[in-house]
Amino acid sequence: MDLLSVRDLSVSLGDFHLRDVSFGVPEGAYCCLLGASGAGKSVLLETIIGGFRPKKGRVFLRGEDVTSWPPEKRKLGIVYQDYMLFPHLDVFGNIAFGLKGKYADKSEITSKVERIASQLGISDLLQRDVGTLSGGEQQRSALARALVTGPEILLLDEAFSALDVNTREKMRGLMAKVAREMGVTVLHVTHDREDVWALASHVAVIHDGEMLQHGTPEEVFSRPRPGYVAGIVGARNLVSGVVESRTGSELGTVNVAGVKFHTADPLVNGERVTLSIRPEDIMAAGGESSVSARNQIKVTITDVDRRGPLVWLTGAAGDVSLTAVLTASGYESLETGPGGECLFLFKASALRVVENESDDR
Repeated sequence: MDLLSVRDLSVSLGDFHLRDVSFGVPEGAYCCLLGASGAGKSVLLETIIGGFRPKKGRVFLRGEDVTSWPPEKRKLGIVYQDYMLFPHLDVFGNIAFGLKGKYADKSEITSKVERIASQLGISDLLQRDVGTLSGGEQQRSALARALVTGPEILLLDEAFSALDVNTREKMRGLMAKVAREMGVTVLHVTHDREDVWALASHVAVIHDGEMLQHGTPEEVFSRPRPGYVAGIVGARNLVSGVVESRTGSELGTVNVAGVKFHTADPLVNGERVTLSIRPEDIMAAGGESSVSARNQIKVTITDVDRRGPLVWLTGAAGDVSLTAVLTASGYESLETGPGGECLFLFKASALRVVENESDDR
């Protein structure tokens, strides 16, 4: 049973509508809710925590319907993008805020605050005015305040987006450590797929108030639904063609504009399918290759996009265009460039069917 279960949830806020959203978060999971600004991520989060009353649908915690419960009864902790620390309290007072009224013994409150501060590496900040804290220090203080009460689920609403690149990377490492060592279940709203790769055991993609796809990162990133999901997870290579052959356990062959692709995914002869191959799963060779990859496609290089230590290499085989991501040294070893030729190589197991003509998703 999922620790958190959302079923057919609909919310109307002015012109925005959350429509029939259903998904679950298993206990101990780190679930990233991925979507662009305005997709409905924060509305969904606020509805889960009890800030908005749904027009339809239910929210369950440990199988119990909490849809009508006030926020304080749901045992959820939340960290917002702007942290929302209380300016009139020092760091200790902010962290202790949620414990007051629960514990009469001040020494017990102090013990709990000092313990969580130690776990998050902010013991030396407890007497500091929150106005003097850096972004990363504010983030950890807000995280301590959310965790000190022992919430059933920790909710993060774009909690890393205001941080610089280096601090964001450190916070990812800290959150991975917290989730692992404290065993906390996390629902993390984000628009950054790097958060997904670094942290998530589960991912759900939302757009325009609708839940489009959810599953493990591997499932969603390797088999994204064409359209919005494919775009937000960075799927560069989506090609469509007709299945030419599939015999028993043999690899299937798909004809894409005259180019033969081979996949290990289930296929039906004559069916039209859309295939996906991630750029990082494509190797490149300057000539004949002894690599055992079933797909070996000769391409003419049409674009070279250098990004620091990586090179995004686009090649065309007739009307079919594919993009591979290589290291800079890997690209240089090809000894070719725009207008030149190379081989794109990838395994049949890396080429995934993301949609077929009988797909009812």
